[in-house]
Amino acid sequence: MPLYNKFQNISKTKKTVFIALLISMALVLSYFERFIPLLAYPGVKLGLANAITLTALYFLNFRETLTLVVIRIVMNALFVGNFISFWYSLSGGLLSFLVMFLCISLIGKHLSTVGISVAGAFAHNIGQLLVVAFITKSIGVALSFLPMLSISALFTGLTIGLTVKFLLPYIEKNAFRT
Repeated sequence: MPLYNKFQNISKTKKTVFIALLISMALVLSYFERFIPLLAYPGVKLGLANAITLTALYFLNFRETLTLVVIRIVMNALFVGNFISFWYSLSGGLLSFLVMFLCISLIGKHLSTVGISVAGAFAHNIGQLLVVAFITKSIGVALSFLPMLSISALFTGLTIGLTVKFLLPYIEKNAFRT
């Protein structure tokens, strides 16, 4: 369940600092993820920055989390990306964000953090495959990546979901202490 209702009375300064810290952590995770060899298959990454998006969805409202996602993607593209990687990140990141937001909002009581993360990982890959289909003008090319990306989404979604599941109580307890 979202925790953001508990944190809506936090001062604007504290909330801005919290968002800035989340963006910074996501950028650091994105940078270091580039050095983790996962598989020799195009598009397969752990998606460590998505742990920050999922965490933000529990503490921030829709607009604040969307802002965090867009700023993270744009800044990451400026620091280490290129034009094509920006579009892959944007499409995957936004679709993942929307799916996870809907999961939390609509069925969050019945779906664990891990389940929400797996749904977000699948959505992220679908968003990226939409860009592949657009660039290649072939849905067949995009679909050829689907089996491997589905397996990776399951693995990465589980990993990120378990990580966030263990982080949430700590952040809830310590993030806004005075």
